[in-house]
Amino acid sequence: MKEKIGNAREVPARDVKVEGAEKVKIRWLISERDGAARFVMRLFEVGPSGRTPLHRHDWEHEVFIVSGVGKLIYEGSDRPFSEGYFVFVPAGAEHSFVNTGTDKLEFLCIIPTGTDKG
Repeated sequence: MKEKIGNAREVPARDVKVEGAEKVKIRWLISERDGAARFVMRLFEVGPSGRTPLHRHDWEHEVFIVSGVGKLIYEGSDRPFSEGYFVFVPAGAEHSFVNTGTDKLEFLCIIPTGTDKG
């Protein structure tokens, strides 16, 4: 297996075309195509007043807020966050990330392999 090192800004940002997603782009930084056997790393960009869809699934998320401000909608409650925060979303929990600021919200999201397409 080969190492991978790169600049996240050089990875193409793709629009997230899932119902409920608004102003969301994703960059697949590390995926199964790179030989990742257990986890994938994605960089999300959410524009002002944008949001990820409110959803739930069978795997957990580990998230690190790179820049911006927002809120986590988690099981019906709101939890604010800003740059430098980390977030754990357990499997099965309903959640959404919402940009509440005037600048782009960026966050890293790590999930298990085989749970999403990269």
